[in-house]
Amino acid sequence: MPPRFHATPPEAISEIVRDTVYIADATFVLDRPTDWDKLLDHPWVRSAYAADDYVPYWAQLWPAARMLAKVVMREEWGTPAGEVLEVGCGLGLAGIAAMARGHRVVFSDVDETALTFAAKNARLNGFTAFRTLLLDFRAPPADRKYPIVIGSDLMYEERLVMPLVGLLDAVLAPDGVCLITDPDRSPARRFRWKLAEAGYDVQPELVRAGEPGGERTKGTLYRIRHAKTRE
Repeated sequence: MPPRFHATPPEAISEIVRDTVYIADATFVLDRPTDWDKLLDHPWVRSAYAADDYVPYWAQLWPAARMLAKVVMREEWGTPAGEVLEVGCGLGLAGIAAMARGHRVVFSDVDETALTFAAKNARLNGFTAFRTLLLDFRAPPADRKYPIVIGSDLMYEERLVMPLVGLLDAVLAPDGVCLITDPDRSPARRFRWKLAEAGYDVQPELVRAGEPGGERTKGTLYRIRHAKTRE
């Protein structure tokens, strides 16, 4: 199927708030829409959902994004810093964490407005080693492989499981690694099974994240490689 992209209209975003986010020993700042619930009531959002089951989840800083940023900051990459593809980047937190580790980042999302926010947030934190890419992972690109692919909370519906497996087939380099965090949603179990069927090695790991002084959310990190590359 051809890709279907979106662009949340600026008038749907009434106000913007700047959050301070603490990840390991690092501090980042992120701009985001203030009232995500109000955004869902906008006529454009209702129309996009009716047409394509689309919801602008990018506008919220989800716990799984914090989990992924935490993983990225502590990961022992074992290779020189390279290019990282963040899938469904949203506000861009994990990609910003990757740049803090010296990587170049490609922020990708199906929503052009999300990419605008991710790019702005990267610059707010002093980073410029990035580019943006409109990406509908139901129609993955066939012309580029990445040594590192990251994403968070991507399997929020069953219908996204197989397209996500197909995306990894298209974009993950033969010797690459993919890191995906999930707050233990039920489709993630099927995702793991389908990855195994497709010839991937999947190593799950318990992870947690939360705001300072707030509730901590439990989830799972899936470290994914092509099975033939794992020693």
